[in-house]
Amino acid sequence: MQHRLERVRVMVVERKLPALLISAPTNRRYLSGFTGTYGWLLVTPTTALLFTDSRYLLQAGQQAPAFAVRQVVNPGSPFPTLLRDAVVELGLTQLGIEAAHMHVAEYRSLQKEVGAACELVPVEGMVETLREIKDSAELNTLKRAIALTDAAITAVIERLTPDTTERQAAWMLEMAMRVGGAEAVSFPIIVAAGPNAALPHATPGDAPLGTGQPIVIDMGARIDGYHADLTRTIVLGEPDARFWAIYETVLKAQEAALLGLRPGLLTHEADALARDLIVEAGYGDHFGHGLGHGVGLDIHEGPGLRRENPLVPSQPLRSGMVTSIEPGIYLEGWGGVRIEDLVLITDGGCEVLSQAPKLRR
Repeated sequence: MQHRLERVRVMVVERKLPALLISAPTNRRYLSGFTGTYGWLLVTPTTALLFTDSRYLLQAGQQAPAFAVRQVVNPGSPFPTLLRDAVVELGLTQLGIEAAHMHVAEYRSLQKEVGAACELVPVEGMVETLREIKDSAELNTLKRAIALTDAAITAVIERLTPDTTERQAAWMLEMAMRVGGAEAVSFPIIVAAGPNAALPHATPGDAPLGTGQPIVIDMGARIDGYHADLTRTIVLGEPDARFWAIYETVLKAQEAALLGLRPGLLTHEADALARDLIVEAGYGDHFGHGLGHGVGLDIHEGPGLRRENPLVPSQPLRSGMVTSIEPGIYLEGWGGVRIEDLVLITDGGCEVLSQAPKLRR
């Protein structure tokens, strides 16, 4: 963790900030290792403090040795008076805050605590930018979560029958991941059969999986805080010609993206690698979401691979990023197809981390 702390300290100096307050739980965990649900980090070029209450003192000391732990005695307050004392002690006249992770009420409470002498400076993306590049420890954990997810879906698909409901299938997948060692699922599992598969984020219900219709399964295991994300589209029984036409379009689009990914490629250019093929096939209006997103301590993090948007600037892919590649086609009344793998951007292109089998004609 020490190298992460030093990297964020460099950014604090570059931004000419005396200190940065970390309030986002995943950013707090990334920088310190502390997994408790209550706490803040205060980082300066020379100081690292972790504020938490009595429930987590021992845990914080064990998990975050690079931080001096200070006990909060008024945990009911949005921000402890102890933080104000630290601001005074360190002589801070400015304090960077994570604008994307602080509610208005928290901002007002913090402003009241630190007083007029310390200016609150909103900053965005400082820790998140660091998190986009995965270190070796993170990659090892991600690969464990991905392998467990691959194994679970492979085992469960063999046990599905036309009478199995979406909800039952989702529970079977969750049990397989839990038994295999997952601490939790990465997100509510999606199992969507037939027309329900036209909903990219469908909620499993009591509809049977049936035969001859698309079944979209989107799932992931979480291990040590890190998420996997995998989508496969399957059919029980014999697929018809329409299914194969749509499925093979999505598969070719994904394969084109996997072949074209490389460092320096802009995120909207990565999206276009797959989207252009889907548009050429006549399904452009039926691929509404982006090609992919970063995955790590959050199931959705940077980079975002999406269409060019002047309001959301594209960024170049960098070696060490882990992102999903998940093109899809969704047709109301019929269903949908999505195929998703997690990949690691490498110096020479990308490494596909997900290994669960895909349908082949």
